[in-house]
Amino acid sequence: MASSAELVPSPAYDLLPKRPLRAGVPETYPFYTQDGVKLRLTRYQGGERGPVLLVHCIGVSSRMFRLDTVGTNLVEYLYEAGFDVWLLDMRLSIDLPAHARQSSFDEIALLDYPTAVGRVLKESGAKSLQVVAHGIGSQTFCMAMLGGLKGVRSAVCSQVAMHPKPAGLNRIKSRLGLPEMLNRLGIEAMSAPPQASTGWSDKALSLAARLHPVTPEEACHSLTCRRITAMYGPLYEHDMLNTATHDDLPHIFGEANVRSFAHLVRNLRAGHLVREDGTDCYMRHMSRLAIPLLLLHGGDNACLLPESTRISEEALVEWNGEDLYRRHVIPNYGHVDCIIGERAHRDVFPLIRSHLLETAA
Repeated sequence: MASSAELVPSPAYDLLPKRPLRAGVPETYPFYTQDGVKLRLTRYQGGERGPVLLVHCIGVSSRMFRLDTVGTNLVEYLYEAGFDVWLLDMRLSIDLPAHARQSSFDEIALLDYPTAVGRVLKESGAKSLQVVAHGIGSQTFCMAMLGGLKGVRSAVCSQVAMHPKPAGLNRIKSRLGLPEMLNRLGIEAMSAPPQASTGWSDKALSLAARLHPVTPEEACHSLTCRRITAMYGPLYEHDMLNTATHDDLPHIFGEANVRSFAHLVRNLRAGHLVREDGTDCYMRHMSRLAIPLLLLHGGDNACLLPESTRISEEALVEWNGEDLYRRHVIPNYGHVDCIIGERAHRDVFPLIRSHLLETAA
């Protein structure tokens, strides 16, 4: 992407081209969690392999797995390989009213996951399923397993597992207490796309985006792109995104509530998964993650260091032996471009497919 001295809002999503997905007609399954939150599962039944549950990150939705701006998205890739693919929109999904709630990672792990897994097993008739989780989806999946989640026989964790290690400015930002500051100011959420009714907090985020340092090769025209970096750190290598996906960032990314941000920061500060109040209650149950697990990490991830998954792999091996775990560092990739990158179907998805096939039984 070319650099620009002036940041401008990204183009409207409605102006972007669309294409039909090569994944058949989906089935939708709304469901409620134990605390009454309405969530959603979307099924693309490509065959009898799996079922495999795909879980998104914070500030996005399950659409990150089925983008129509790339040649082949992860849903299409697994569908064509004969998998029964299920997308979970958990309570942080920007496509659900639930994302406006103030939510903790504990709620996702202990309420969303068990209900979703139970529903998939009931509808599919399978005795167990496989999981592919990215980012916060991966952290909360590990929390769910460490909290006693049943019914999962193998998983892929993208970019993080139990030991998030922030890179660069993210390390500094995690120690500044930003969520606590926002909470005191009465700010309940931050949005990646600029808001039409711009209040002072949204203008402040846009200013922070303009001031946030970026390397010359990562500079671009999109204000949404710079706001994403200000909120989360660098999430992708620009040369791994095609133009259509980059233009679609205002549709892919949305709001994230401050309470979930606060839990994210607590995990970063602790260096491992903790309860919302900071209690170290998850890591003592590592034996519950004695399942075949593939850890994926972008080699140029400037959000969470590749060290994150290395530490988790070493901890899992120490607890449960080395036979269950594999880790791949993918050269030239960052964080979310391992999922939404134009060439991810060539460089990343075959690793996911291979692990799912090897752990099908």
